[in-house]
Amino acid sequence: MEIQFLGTGSGVPAKQRNVSSIALKLLDERNTIWLFDCGEGTQMQILHTTIKPRKIEKIFITHLHGDHIFGLPGLLSSRSFQGGTEPIEIIGPKGIKEYVQTSLRLTGTHLTYPLQFQELTAGGVVVDDATFKVTAAPLDHGIKCFGYRMEEASHVGELQVEKLRAEKIPAGPIYGQLKAGKTVNLPDGRQIFGADYIGKDRPGRIVTILGDTRISQNGEQLAVGADLLVHESTFAFGQEKMARAYFHSTNVQAAQMAKRVGVKKLLLTHISARFLAKDALLLQSQAQEIFPDTTVVKDFDQFEIPMKE
Repeated sequence: MEIQFLGTGSGVPAKQRNVSSIALKLLDERNTIWLFDCGEGTQMQILHTTIKPRKIEKIFITHLHGDHIFGLPGLLSSRSFQGGTEPIEIIGPKGIKEYVQTSLRLTGTHLTYPLQFQELTAGGVVVDDATFKVTAAPLDHGIKCFGYRMEEASHVGELQVEKLRAEKIPAGPIYGQLKAGKTVNLPDGRQIFGADYIGKDRPGRIVTILGDTRISQNGEQLAVGADLLVHESTFAFGQEKMARAYFHSTNVQAAQMAKRVGVKKLLLTHISARFLAKDALLLQSQAQEIFPDTTVVKDFDQFEIPMKE
């Protein structure tokens, strides 16, 4: 599992930062990619990565401000031209279906694959299958805005090969049967049980991605114990009044929240164009004084989310 930032700016594109879009790469887990927001120019950003649009399975929209959705019609259209045939599900606030369908209709765009929509008016479970459970909850922004918590299912424990070798159990099809939890009768008369040779299940990872928001109780609940939290940082330390007035957060507020709820790693995004490279480093260092494992991300930054021990 990896996360890559296609756009890390806020409001309008800047030379070094495009507007919001994040790719959660689940290639090993389900051979797909999930997008979170799709600001203007997202498809251009994708051209600078290894992402294949046909692999995009779901697009989660946090809210309907333009810097988070203006790239959707272009991306959907290009995916069709590039031979995409698998459906895409778009999950987001009420109104996202009308926006997408109107854009496609007025431009005469016909897709080669079906679109599915899940419009949200309140929080709840929006995905629940064998590999992931995704929960959405409303945040505190000027318009309806959601955050998302991705909880990966537990991984079955690994076959304890060294233990098998130590007991002189020959390699081969027997190992596969034991891995499947079966009971096996050996040629020497021994009967062995698969459960005795499989390690403990490994807990799945938790990733929380929040949209534009003030610090809120719902945001904290979505982030509790997360291995990775993506949080906006539109404003800096000392700009708390402005952050509140514009329904955003500061770097330090995000760091304080990450510390409170036991997050392992914090990535700050949605950086204002007024913060140049040197200023972004200051945003990072201020947050690190409170929560050391904090990074202010840049466009195309990619992070692996390691398996838990």
